[in-house]
Amino acid sequence: MSKYLLGIDVGTSSLKVGLIDEDAKLVELSSSKYALLMPAPDAVQIDSDSMWRALLACLAEFKQRGFELEGICGISISSLCPGLVALDKQGQVLVDPIIYSDRRSTREAEEILQAVGTEELFAITANSCMAGAFSGSSMLWIKHHLPAEYAKTRYFGHLNTLLASRMTGCFALDYSNASYSNLFETTGGRKWSEKLCEKIGIDIDKLPSLHESTEVVGELCDPELIALGVKKGTPVVIGGADTPCASIVAGVVRAGDVCESVGTTDVLTVCIDKPVFGPEFINRCHVVPGTWIYQGAMSFTGAANAWVVKELCKDLGAQCSEQKELFLKANEDASLAAPGCGGVVFLPYMLGERSPIWDAYARSVFYGISLSTTRADLNRAVLESCGYGLRQMCSIAEGLTGQRIEKFSSIGGGAKSSVWAQIKADITGREITVLDMNDMAPVGAALLAGVGVGVFSSIFEASAKVEKLIYRKFTPKYDAHLNAVYDKNYATYLKLYPALKDLYRFSANVQTD
Repeated sequence: MSKYLLGIDVGTSSLKVGLIDEDAKLVELSSSKYALLMPAPDAVQIDSDSMWRALLACLAEFKQRGFELEGICGISISSLCPGLVALDKQGQVLVDPIIYSDRRSTREAEEILQAVGTEELFAITANSCMAGAFSGSSMLWIKHHLPAEYAKTRYFGHLNTLLASRMTGCFALDYSNASYSNLFETTGGRKWSEKLCEKIGIDIDKLPSLHESTEVVGELCDPELIALGVKKGTPVVIGGADTPCASIVAGVVRAGDVCESVGTTDVLTVCIDKPVFGPEFINRCHVVPGTWIYQGAMSFTGAANAWVVKELCKDLGAQCSEQKELFLKANEDASLAAPGCGGVVFLPYMLGERSPIWDAYARSVFYGISLSTTRADLNRAVLESCGYGLRQMCSIAEGLTGQRIEKFSSIGGGAKSSVWAQIKADITGREITVLDMNDMAPVGAALLAGVGVGVFSSIFEASAKVEKLIYRKFTPKYDAHLNAVYDKNYATYLKLYPALKDLYRFSANVQTD
């Protein structure tokens, strides 16, 4: 019987399950939505029961298609990060997963920075602290606001901890997820930091054991999955965070490999083999042993594009039969505006920003609007803002590594917009290869499962087996006028946030008062 590998990916609003064969070819894919919980205006959690039902629904769909699940020889998990969950000693959920867009722990994040110090926190974790973006502040929020649940908590984990424990009864976390906790030695021994736990006030015994992303952490014993046909005792590999998982499918496995993932967020991922980090990035262990990655994570570039389409391009919707067509129409509308948008520059900080400013108070701004500004200018300015952000990320990465980024691959739902991709190539001055590959995170998780159970000898072999189909390459235009326009707007883009930084915090404090 052929061997199949199961990769589970927990996204922002849905769960996807992919099955690959021994040649790393995707043979089955299913997706099911789950519910989000929003108990307060600044709170976002995943309904863990709904998420589990989504997993069962995906596997049931495979059975309905005639696939026999007993052919699965390994399972692994990819997930958005962080998604902090509190579990009791039986593995029951005490606090549903708190995800990256949750802002309830803003005060706790400030407490962490005060207790540890920005420099020491970065020296140990290679990161700063921001509400939601790192799970340590959410742990502290639970301690402050849900003391009974904190007392009952046996383990804090991320989404792969939750799923692995439900499948196997074992509690574990991988290094790529632990890097987003504010409690992990990313730069040193790759272990939980006793010093940080003590200073922040989190009981280190509540943190699960740490593992490489390819390690088997337990055997399947969950009766619901077994009832669907997955063999009891099937090895479960802990897996990793979604962006690292997707990046190995794109071939980002060695130092110098770079890719961009385009979705609600836009993330530039740079692989390195020496732990030399910059505070502008999210820095983490890669799922590839012995490597790390810089992640220039712009939180709301795709969301800003969706916003401008929804709010400013409503009239185009009447001509479209589906959402994808509407986005393409809106991109065509943006292409009617001249490059540089008549001097209009947009900051894509819709609800705070991670890289490179790390400011939960930041918000979006259109700068330079005049009486001659058109809808197309505003539309295009949102697309251009992502290009300016990518250019900024490339520049920062090059300063750290000493090597120029000449090109990068692009993946994700928004990558295939030709208008947007060409804008980004022109602004960054880099060649962009858009891969004709979808749903890469569950495939990446399945590759990790394959390494863990011995189907593949290494992640390098697993990644090399994946057929990397190219959709289109975008080469930057070398035009003196075009370059001058973008250079001028880029300079404005870089100056806008420093000019507005104090005003953001002032406005937030006025609203709070």
